[in-house]
Amino acid sequence: MARDVYPPSTPETAKRRKELAPATHDAFVAFSKAVFADGALDERTKQLIAVAVAHTTQCGYCISGHTRAAKRTGATDEQIMEAIWVAAEMRAGGAYAHSTVALHTLAGGAPA
Repeated sequence: MARDVYPPSTPETAKRRKELAPATHDAFVAFSKAVFADGALDERTKQLIAVAVAHTTQCGYCISGHTRAAKRTGATDEQIMEAIWVAAEMRAGGAYAHSTVALHTLAGGAPA
């Protein structure tokens, strides 16, 4: 992660975030724990989904954190890379699908 674009996430940053909105911070931490707990999907699968979503949203912090979490839960490098390829296909697929708007407009249709 480019340090000139993304400042490092530090314990001081985390402390300040909590100081500024403690109840919201604690609720978010509890929500995150609940989301990633084993359920119908195990934690490893959820972390692989998170890796893909992080690449789709292009959040550098999320990419790094969820890649580490995926490895911690037993995901292989190959599984992580496949999740990234799923994200790439979804981003490209969105542009492809939305070309319908441009084609509709080119054919004289009303704007979306």
